[in-house]
Amino acid sequence: MRLFTVDAFTDKAFQGNPAAVCLLDSPASESWMQGVAAEMNLSETAFLHGDSLRWFTPKVEVTLCGHATLATAHVLYSTGAASGPVEFSTASGTLTVNRRSDDLITMDFPAKEVTQDTVPEGLEKALGATPSYVGRSALDLLVELDSEETVRGLAPDVAALAAVGARGVIVTARGTSTDFVSRFFAPNVGVPEDPVTGSAHCALAPYWGRRLGRAEMVGAQLSARGGLVHVRVDGDRVHLAGRAVTVLSGTLHV
Repeated sequence: MRLFTVDAFTDKAFQGNPAAVCLLDSPASESWMQGVAAEMNLSETAFLHGDSLRWFTPKVEVTLCGHATLATAHVLYSTGAASGPVEFSTASGTLTVNRRSDDLITMDFPAKEVTQDTVPEGLEKALGATPSYVGRSALDLLVELDSEETVRGLAPDVAALAAVGARGVIVTARGTSTDFVSRFFAPNVGVPEDPVTGSAHCALAPYWGRRLGRAEMVGAQLSARGGLVHVRVDGDRVHLAGRAVTVLSGTLHV
């Protein structure tokens, strides 16, 4: 089976978010896919068989992953296996991707609305910062802070963030050179900090769209690797766009 490592949401190698992409010759068991994901030890490994796409962290299967979907689409386009729109069948429904003339790959994802919530006990201490807003989406806790500089400088107690009772914690603020910035911590699924998180932008896009009065925006994720996510809110859908770079390809022998 063919196996790739792709840096997503970047046009430069060793930046953005790396994902492994495994093109399956036949259906595989969950335990085998989980073993491969643990072996790859990246935040996500995508497995594609026909149009069926699944995503695994080193510890668990997840129901939605943006950067590994982008990585999978990039593999199909760069190897010539696809040229036009591609539909993936996933646990989050049918996800459509397409490559634009400017080499941006656009993904049609479900929007994740954020509703205001109370501040969970211990959140301020775990973050080392005071939230100006706390809300929840169907997947994650969203925390707005006062500035891009505060988000960039966070050094949270990641283990303590696992107590908030969500897949992960999105920390965000208005941007200075982009519309908004974010970081994403997901210790509950084995990812202390994710470099660039497409699925988090399914919540960030409608949240900031309302705040800024705009449908199209650009978000920067301020991890050590960094990356840019172009977003467009379209009703109950969010269009996420980014570039990707293949850094490794090979053959899986087991």
